[in-house]
Amino acid sequence: MDARVAKYPAMSDAPRMVHCKKLGRELPGLPRHPYKNDLGKRIYEEISKEAWDGWLKDSVKYINTYRVDLTSQEGQKFMFKQCAVYFGFEEGDLAETAFVPKASE
Repeated sequence: MDARVAKYPAMSDAPRMVHCKKLGRELPGLPRHPYKNDLGKRIYEEISKEAWDGWLKDSVKYINTYRVDLTSQEGQKFMFKQCAVYFGFEEGDLAETAFVPKASE
């Protein structure tokens, strides 16, 4: 056996686990910070990948309703605020969206 293999055993393929603030249970976390700010650090530490995927899906509703320009400082500020409220990091109500769910058949 190669000495390097014995010295550096394979790293675990197990995902990093977090107690998700949004979903209230232990789940796999994100592989890296989603934003390069304090909100991104907090999401990385406290939010699961499953909850993050939900935010990505729901965030499209805000982008489409408000025609958010994510390259502008104003657009980013709006989306960071919605994200912080969505995950329960800040008090407040989420902005209304034009999204209307399909009626159940």
